[in-house]
Amino acid sequence: MKLREFTLTAIFLSIILLFAFTPIGFIHLGFIRATLIHIPVIIGSIVLGPKIGAFLGLAFGITSVITNTIAPTLMSFAFSPAIPVLGTSQGSFWALVVAIVPRVIVGFIPFYLFKAFRKALTKKQSNQKASLMLTGLFTTFIHTFFVMGLIALLFHDAYAKAVNAESTGAIFTAVLTVFFTNGLAEAVVAAFVTVAVVPPLIKRKNY
Repeated sequence: MKLREFTLTAIFLSIILLFAFTPIGFIHLGFIRATLIHIPVIIGSIVLGPKIGAFLGLAFGITSVITNTIAPTLMSFAFSPAIPVLGTSQGSFWALVVAIVPRVIVGFIPFYLFKAFRKALTKKQSNQKASLMLTGLFTTFIHTFFVMGLIALLFHDAYAKAVNAESTGAIFTAVLTVFFTNGLAEAVVAAFVTVAVVPPLIKRKNY
């Protein structure tokens, strides 16, 4: 069992690295990147547990720092302390909080969300897919909420400058726009991939 867990962890980590350092994992949307890297983190958490999920989330966060440092976009100052914050000449170590903390959380909570949904929907096999879909959706929304919320909180002025927002209301609108555009797209993809991939992995792990 330990060997299977180690092997699966290595596979998930390899997928995260592949996604992070190729065009597969990040979708450029002008001033920010949408990401698919949270998907192997979600799946890893459900299959292997919250500790390994948190480790995979940490790996996701670190790759985010690296990619935003070596290939910066307009919003990279919020993910890498090496990129100057808009309107200043230096970076901020708060970027490490934005880049890493939400990703560790997104690796920790899917395991418990899946258990909660299975319990709420009863433990019938027919409800496993619904539980997995909801876990993928809610985890992705939580991830987007934390990332965008932290950016708006910790980099309020720089974010306003990046999105040309002249008021708090305009900033809030910009955050909601990201949430309901790329956030929604990420959530739908995560839901369907989680439903397709997790059941056979659980069977393989417990074989």
